[in-house]
Amino acid sequence: TTIAIYFDITNPGNTPLPEGKRRYIQFLTKYQHSNGRTRVRSTTLCGPWCNPQQQVDNSPNNAGMVHSPIKMSFDQEAAAVLAARMAVNQTESDEIGDVLRWVDRSLIRLCSKFAEYTPDDPNSFRLSPEFSLYPQFMFHLRRSQFLQLFNSSPDEASYYRYILSRENTTNSLVMIQPTLLSYSFNGPPAAALLDAESVRADTILLLDTFFHVVVFHGETVAAWREQRYHEQEEHAAFRALLEAPQADAQLIMDSRFPVPRYIVCDQHKSEARFLMAKLNPSVTHNSNLDGGGGAQVNTDDVSLRVFMEHLMKLAVQN
Repeated sequence: TTIAIYFDITNPGNTPLPEGKRRYIQFLTKYQHSNGRTRVRSTTLCGPWCNPQQQVDNSPNNAGMVHSPIKMSFDQEAAAVLAARMAVNQTESDEIGDVLRWVDRSLIRLCSKFAEYTPDDPNSFRLSPEFSLYPQFMFHLRRSQFLQLFNSSPDEASYYRYILSRENTTNSLVMIQPTLLSYSFNGPPAAALLDAESVRADTILLLDTFFHVVVFHGETVAAWREQRYHEQEEHAAFRALLEAPQADAQLIMDSRFPVPRYIVCDQHKSEARFLMAKLNPSVTHNSNLDGGGGAQVNTDDVSLRVFMEHLMKLAVQN
């Protein structure tokens, strides 16, 4: 079990901490050893407080935080999991709409404080590598089964949230932003963007959401399989292509508890929804595909690009 601990800073902003002051946090863990004896373990953490520099005239509100040690040491993956746990905890007392607004406000405040930009100029907005992935984590969190209850029973929603509250950072990130692998004749399996553009007729996709493992066959691959080309000796490469994602899916399921649900589906079939619902809807009915890759995602959700455009516009407001 992985435990998250949150601290509220009670020092008011108009009375900054003295320079050089350090913080101390001590954990006392009491447990029973295998030999029957009770033990107490003390763990003490120490670190400096960071006071942002004073703002100068005509500078953005975050001028004092651009080169802050907090910014340079920010762990965006751990922060995303901590934000997700806090959001899930709030669902017990608040409406989902209020929780989503809290997630949005928290993200806007974070970007306003740590991004580099010229006030009121969204085109100047830049996030350092330490923060560059955090907005997309929040984008996928907003669309996840933790905050979107459509097609989930109360029992399922409680189960998903319970697992998120106890798993480690790596597994929790898979729940928030699932991993996607692409298999094709063009080379070895490769990581693919969690985007509608990744759906191709001649590829196989392996989606891992922690709770589900989905093997998704493109339209052309599914047609070749139905014609049993993989059973012919001259198409051994196609047979290997079909077997590779299934073998990798089995490795995932063998190493995970609770065991995820295993789904094998084809493009345009009913169970393809398990993959399509997780993709960034960059391709919609208004998109011009021009015979290229990508599959239309029928949803009211905005794409990651539109989400980022709105985030930049709100974050740079002076």
